[in-house]
Amino acid sequence: MRVEGPVFKTELLETTLLTLVNYASLVATNAARFRSATGADKTLLEFGLRRAQGPDGGLSASKYCYLGGFDGTSNVLAGKLYGIPIRGTHAHAYVNSYECMSDLSETNLCDRISGERRPFADLCLQYLKELGPILKILPEETNKGELAAFISYAIAFPTNFLALVDTYEVLKSGVPNFLAVARALHECNYQAVGLRLDSGDLAYLSLEVRAKFHETAIKFNLPYMEHFTIVASNDINEETLISLEKQGHSIDSFGIGTHLVTCQKQPALGCVYKLVEVRQKKIFFETIICFFFFSFSLLVHHVLKLVKILKK
Repeated sequence: MRVEGPVFKTELLETTLLTLVNYASLVATNAARFRSATGADKTLLEFGLRRAQGPDGGLSASKYCYLGGFDGTSNVLAGKLYGIPIRGTHAHAYVNSYECMSDLSETNLCDRISGERRPFADLCLQYLKELGPILKILPEETNKGELAAFISYAIAFPTNFLALVDTYEVLKSGVPNFLAVARALHECNYQAVGLRLDSGDLAYLSLEVRAKFHETAIKFNLPYMEHFTIVASNDINEETLISLEKQGHSIDSFGIGTHLVTCQKQPALGCVYKLVEVRQKKIFFETIICFFFFSFSLLVHHVLKLVKILKK
């Protein structure tokens, strides 16, 4: 970037330009590195608001990550202000807040096509029983508080149901409960989106989950279920992504926060703003003008002060 003009005026721009360029370039470049590590076929989601340098830093980071190649953000305000696609799931605390099926205040869901109120919670329990032999699990051993949370979330967001499945046990509870709700959604003419893994061996779990999607899709004759989105998060950095690629995995999307917005590899970018060319006459002229303006202002100040003293 090249800035030309009187020295006095161009110096006034230094701090403004550097504060705008440094962090923006740093975060956008970091986002581009993550994109390079995953390739163009994976979806990258910015999850960094809770770890960013304050609310202003979090909002800026969402914008610059999107410019750097990310596909969406969990920051709702950034989505509203900048038109960035909003993506995310519920929290672990949301699942923890439900203890049993009786905690549900709403158990029905209106059919997307007919508008008929369907007994959604009962459908979920019915399909959970059917999934038992398919997934080789005992339906009664899945966490019913988790199932209640998934049902509640699906009723609230039937067209965008993406569940966090690692609050208790991924393969024995989270995935069966998710698939039961997804199958019930299909019964009401909706399609679930997928699930998120936030702990454990992400490569291994993603492959196991995809295998269960495949088995369920065949048994229910619903091919789209095999292609449910698997989102992975949990302190992901560039090395994690490279390692996952070497191991082999079935993850479609990555939610990245801390290492993205705080740029832990290089927390600051050293962009500088330096004087590289000088025209002596111009500088002298500007200096004279500035000195004259300062002297005149000082003279006016003292004259006014003297007038006030004389009036007393």
